[in-house]
Amino acid sequence: MSLLGSVAIFLGATLVAVPLFKKLKLGAILGYLIAGVIIGPSALNLVSDPYTILHFAELGVVLLLFVIGLELEPATLWRMRNQILFSGGTQLLVSAAVIGFFSYAVIGVSVNGSIVIGLGLALSSTAFAIQLMNEQRILQTPPGQQGFSVLLMQDVAVIPILLVVAALAPVQTEVGPAWYISLGAVIAVLFVGRFLINPFLRIVARYGSSEVMTAAALFIVLVTALAMDKVGLSMGMGAFIAGILLADSTFKHQLETEIEPFKGLLLGLFFIAIGMNLDLQLLINEPVFIISMSILLVVVKATIIFAILRASKQSGKDAMRVALMLSQGGEFAFVVMTLALSNAVLDASIAGQVNLIVGLSMALTSPIVIIYSLFFNTRHCPAVYDSFSDNSEPKVIIAGFGRFGQITGRILAANGIPFTAMDKDAEHIEFVRQFGNKVYFGDATRLDLLKKSGIEEARVLLVAIDNAEEITELVKLVQHEFPKVKVIARARNRMHAIDLSKLGVSYFIREMFDSALSASKEVLKAYGYTEGQAENMAALFSEHDKKMLDKVVQENLGLPEMIKSTEQGRAELQQLFEEDKQ
Repeated sequence: MSLLGSVAIFLGATLVAVPLFKKLKLGAILGYLIAGVIIGPSALNLVSDPYTILHFAELGVVLLLFVIGLELEPATLWRMRNQILFSGGTQLLVSAAVIGFFSYAVIGVSVNGSIVIGLGLALSSTAFAIQLMNEQRILQTPPGQQGFSVLLMQDVAVIPILLVVAALAPVQTEVGPAWYISLGAVIAVLFVGRFLINPFLRIVARYGSSEVMTAAALFIVLVTALAMDKVGLSMGMGAFIAGILLADSTFKHQLETEIEPFKGLLLGLFFIAIGMNLDLQLLINEPVFIISMSILLVVVKATIIFAILRASKQSGKDAMRVALMLSQGGEFAFVVMTLALSNAVLDASIAGQVNLIVGLSMALTSPIVIIYSLFFNTRHCPAVYDSFSDNSEPKVIIAGFGRFGQITGRILAANGIPFTAMDKDAEHIEFVRQFGNKVYFGDATRLDLLKKSGIEEARVLLVAIDNAEEITELVKLVQHEFPKVKVIARARNRMHAIDLSKLGVSYFIREMFDSALSASKEVLKAYGYTEGQAENMAALFSEHDKKMLDKVVQENLGLPEMIKSTEQGRAELQQLFEEDKQ
């Protein structure tokens, strides 16, 4: 089949399977896996050579590791260090030891194979678990944060685990690069990432378009990954290092936003390819073994995580709920098994069994969590965490941090009110970062970047962008997607104010109006009017102008009618001034 035909089949399978499984609350990952099984050799055999597709789709894992690196800000890691090391480290080591020992002593897998299986199955699905915690509204709660610490430790441990798997491979005839070459490559990546990438991105941001920034993001990931691959290290390790180096960058969120669609599609392709490579014949031949091992995996991991959370003084119900959410095998188990298979640490039949067990454990987790949550929420206790709110995120967002937005930002900062700033000028973003506020580089009219900035939790959005068309576009977007957020918009001129008013913006600031009004009062006083007279004349004009603007909006006047209305308005205003003099 042609490449175009294969792509059409992949997209079609995704469009059918993923929405269906998300509707059933079984998760997108399981949908991808089932889609792969259906179109693969085990079922319809619509796509040939799944191993080649799997090799290409590993780029999705590389992008995922880059994004994970971006999210590991040093400050976040330091704040959660105790939870990460105790909860995450204990879970990883104990789970790997128990599963590895069982594989060796009971099933009879080799020592090296047992180590790989233990490490691979100790990992949970970050995407799966976080989705479940969000659905159950517990991610920002203490038990949810404890569970997140476990996932974070697992994400950090992925690269060392991949290195361990490679080290356990039998002696190869081909000699790889000397250790000092690999070390030199890592140091070079660290140097380039620390001192050169940010200036490079600043130039791209200043002189390039959004498409160029997308190209720059992909270029950084691919070059770093290929450099690591050339010296015998994991491509994922290179991407992970690049992500960590950019975690504190001004461009972090923009990079994440640009890469997200590629990561999602390629990661979906990776899971489809895994599904295509799942050997259903193993399930048919050994159904009792595969199903019982899947159940045992969920039970063992849930028990270990439950014990750790209880030791951290979480309640029994909360600890069990989070433990169940993290009890499945994870997506990186597929990566570990693929690497172990390619390095001859495991044979194909064992790797196939492990992949099947991971897939079935994912299928089991969602129904178990849903049943458990419904049972305890409705029968034994009130709804959990309904009153919980996350106060860590700023509730004010300033879109556009030029001269207009900076004034509001300075007033908020002076009164200790946190805010998030968004701007596509790198210099503005660098300026506001110095004062400790959250910053997002990029186009505020992009829905994905808006969501990352915390718009869903915000109370107020100040639209202070310079471009009138972008202001209008952003106002429309926020009103449609986030109607509960109060919008305060900058109006560039009178016509723009009319446009915003027609959109239903309840409060807008005409940037020249108030300053011009103040100047008018000073001119009147200099001309000889008293301060009271000047104030009154300015107030009359302001009230009349607002009345005229409201009339244009309410009657939806066109340009000819507006001109006629303006002429009438001048006469009315002159009459008001005459009456005021009397």
